[in-house]
Amino acid sequence: MTKDKPLAGRLALITGASRGIGRAAALELARNGAHVIAVARTTGALEELDDAIKDETGQSATLVPMDVTDGEAIDRLGAAIFERWKKLDIFFANAGILGTLSPLGHIDPEAWDKVMAVNVTANWRFIRSLDPLLRQSDAGRVVFVSSGVARSCKAFWGGYAVSKAAIECLARIYAAENEKTPVNVSIINPGPIRTAMRAQAFPGEDPETLPTPQDLARAMLPLFTPEMTDNGSAWDFRDGRIVKREK
Repeated sequence: MTKDKPLAGRLALITGASRGIGRAAALELARNGAHVIAVARTTGALEELDDAIKDETGQSATLVPMDVTDGEAIDRLGAAIFERWKKLDIFFANAGILGTLSPLGHIDPEAWDKVMAVNVTANWRFIRSLDPLLRQSDAGRVVFVSSGVARSCKAFWGGYAVSKAAIECLARIYAAENEKTPVNVSIINPGPIRTAMRAQAFPGEDPETLPTPQDLARAMLPLFTPEMTDNGSAWDFRDGRIVKREK
């Protein structure tokens, strides 16, 4: 580890890595020395990410085309990481979907189940698979992506808001279970960011008025470093920086 490369020699797994916040985080972590295990469904987009990492750093990423709702594939990935590296230093639980924005009573059960499967159950399955690997790191770091609607409980945001509230609960429980281990857990609320999901939720909004995923990735970097010792805290991204949320 060096001042210029604070993540040198560290291994980072990122879900939803092919676009938006996940892609920006993968590039930022790679720039800062981490070897990135990039998980996403789209092979072509993962290959484009790998090309970008090679162009900027001279290093390649490990690409894992996978649907995060495939629990058995998550288990196989954990086993493969153990066989090759014996540990994992960083897990960025970023993959998520918006689902249907409508009154609760109008949400199709299949749509509700899909949001919960991607946003909640998949992250539990990843923790189940990766926890032994994170505990083998000298400073395991886990960051879960939440949302302001987890607390504001806005009308018509049903499935997504409930899923993010569940993620915050899951993250805090996992943090409490690791009070006496080298693993630290953080929650990040990105706020309004220039992503495809934001455009889906707010189609009339001018994206040029919003911060970019790259802005967020740079601000989040301290959450992934061994120096981050604040376990179980939630952070909000605003005005170009992350701010610790008062409990």
